[in-house]
Amino acid sequence: MKELYNPSLFPLSEGIDNKDYVVATYLVGGGAQADLVTKSAALAIEQSSGSWFAVPGETEAVRARSAAKIIGIYSVPNYELIAQMPKDQTRYFILRCAYPWVNFYDNIPLMLSTVIGNISSMPNLKLVDLEFPESFLKQFKGPKFGISGLRKLMNIPERPIVNNMIKPCTGITPEEGAELFYHAAVGGTDWIKDDELIAGSPAFSPLVERVKAYMAAAKRADAEKGEMTLFTVNVTDEVVRLRDNAYRAIEAGANAIMVNVFGVGYSGLRMLAEDPNISVPICVHTCYGGAQTVSPYQGMSTEVAQKLIRICGGDMSLNVAPSAKFNALKEKFVRTWHIGYSKMYHIKQTFTHIGGGVTPGMVPYLMDNLGSDIVIGVGAGIHGHPLGPKAGAIAFRQAIDAVMKGIDIAEAAKNQPELAAAIKTWGIYGVDDYNKLYDIEA
Repeated sequence: MKELYNPSLFPLSEGIDNKDYVVATYLVGGGAQADLVTKSAALAIEQSSGSWFAVPGETEAVRARSAAKIIGIYSVPNYELIAQMPKDQTRYFILRCAYPWVNFYDNIPLMLSTVIGNISSMPNLKLVDLEFPESFLKQFKGPKFGISGLRKLMNIPERPIVNNMIKPCTGITPEEGAELFYHAAVGGTDWIKDDELIAGSPAFSPLVERVKAYMAAAKRADAEKGEMTLFTVNVTDEVVRLRDNAYRAIEAGANAIMVNVFGVGYSGLRMLAEDPNISVPICVHTCYGGAQTVSPYQGMSTEVAQKLIRICGGDMSLNVAPSAKFNALKEKFVRTWHIGYSKMYHIKQTFTHIGGGVTPGMVPYLMDNLGSDIVIGVGAGIHGHPLGPKAGAIAFRQAIDAVMKGIDIAEAAKNQPELAAAIKTWGIYGVDDYNKLYDIEA
């Protein structure tokens, strides 16, 4: 028997104890005449107990314990006959591979080295999903707050949360940022965060000074509007400084923190989320993630990234808005929300933070698709409002209130100058040509 046809490598899904395996699903491309069975087995062996050539130490006992198992190979299209085969084009198939999680236990870096390690250098291979059994997830605590905890903390039981990131993105002093913070907060913004491009303790905006200035602005705004403002200070830094940044930020008064997860790694996020001394919500920014996810044929999917963010403790996670600045596909946008929202054993939900060129005219579209359990993330849509950032925040609250009451926002704008100015400047998604607003896609 050909070794790479060995049935021990190809059990049915029904023939393995699923609680012992993490299942990876890949999109794989090969030559038109590729032997998919052999190629699949070679991939499984490469990423688990063996190598490209038989080695004496890979005994049957080692293979039984640690070899990955192929539980599905599906050609796309699903050819049956030789006559149907393409002659000179790449042939794609879906591969489902079950990895014994005893190989990597709760070690996220080692898991990634397993499921998308050496094989990530191959052309035409993308990890599109990971499925985790309850036995594996029991090792993780997930978000401290989740959607319900954040709503309770902020006393916002039903409507979408309005988030604002300070603009300009970077280069501003704590005093300059605090002034922008105050105007956005007093207009009704619920949660304000550092931009992803200002983090840690740069010389022009030291961490503790920034936190103290911004929280003072929050206190002043909260007293006027009668609502709480959450501030997520970006503690992203070299990993050796990450925990200390979080501690210093919280000691200075920060009521939430943020990390750029692809910069610090999933384990950096997990370290903060599972630290009992860090008792504030954690926002996750996904900048740089596109380097891993955006290729249709390489890397890994946004859905996989979102699962790992949720498992590792992100209370809120950025999801790029559809048909806005970065033109995310609608189905990707919706599926990423599903992964943060849907039941995952004991792991709390992760709030989807929708950002990237959002204006009040997109609010009806977002709420129509995802409902009200979302965070609407806004930068220039508040700070670039023609009547100023306070009016920009007011316009978003007006748009949300109109949708919650079933009122068309164009109708609501007739008696609300802030919303009217926003619509005049940027339009309404689905009515006006939204893509005209952005130069990035031009």
